Amino acid sequence: MKDAIKLLENFPVDISTVLALVILAIVFVALVKTAQIVPQRSAYVVERLGRYQSTLDAGFHLLIPFIDRVAYKHTLKEQATDVPQQACVTKDNIQIHVDGVIYMQVIDAQLASYGIEDYRYAAIQLAQTTLRSVIGKTDLDKSFEERVMINEKVVDALAEASAPWGVKVLRYEVADIVLPETIRGALEKQMRAERERRAVVAESEGAREAKINVSQGMKQEMINVSEGNMHKQINEAKGRAEEIRLLAEATASGIESIAMAINKPGGSDAVSLRIAEQYVGEFGKLAKATNTMILPAELADIGGVVAGLAKTLEKTRVGKV
Repeated sequence: MKDAIKLLENFPVDISTVLALVILAIVFVALVKTAQIVPQRSAYVVERLGRYQSTLDAGFHLLIPFIDRVAYKHTLKEQATDVPQQACVTKDNIQIHVDGVIYMQVIDAQLASYGIEDYRYAAIQLAQTTLRSVIGKTDLDKSFEERVMINEKVVDALAEASAPWGVKVLRYEVADIVLPETIRGALEKQMRAERERRAVVAESEGAREAKINVSQGMKQEMINVSEGNMHKQINEAKGRAEEIRLLAEATASGIESIAMAINKPGGSDAVSLRIAEQYVGEFGKLAKATNTMILPAELADIGGVVAGLAKTLEKTRVGKV
């Protein structure tokens, strides 16, 4: 100790230098306390002598040293806060475990600092209680189908409660729903049975549609066949009618030609000769068919038959004249 004191006594001390160093230290501390650089999308709450003074936006700011101080620092970015998993009981008395995520944003740094102690913790607790209430009014089956409805109700409750906190709740999302093993097994059996039922229904509907298609095809085929037969018969009838008409016209034309030929000089003799030839020809055919024939006496006289026919033709010619 004595050696140290002797060393200090021997060391030359300049009071002005020490004073300058102290002043520099005070100035440095004052500058540190005075100058504040606020990052982008951030807000600092300044207190003066323990009371709220102002909110600093992004940029460079100067404070009164030892009087002003930054009490709270807030980010204005959107924040995602995890909501821990909790047990909820559905309307049909099934216990499930649900967790989610809250997306929120500070819109008023002063209210976020003095409106509530910890807005994140408060938002998580309110989300959990609201979620339990919503799940308690929903059946288990609908809890999977109506996640959007659950999210909207939680957001509505949080938005109403967080307004005095200077925080805006943007959305809430149910992350996962965990079921007990027994309930999960029962739901799997139910879903399996439902899938089998749908398969049977789809198969029966397919068979029904196939039968309907086949019957409609057969019906259309029968209609087409009947229409085809109808058109065929109509065409055949038209063909026969046309045939009869043409035969009648040909026969009439032939008779007219014969009549004209008969009226010409020598026509009657030609007709008588032609009749005699045909009579002889037909008589010859009868003679070949059998050795015994019974004929009327008039038919045996060829000349008499021909003469009678000639008289008939003559009367017809005279009548026409």
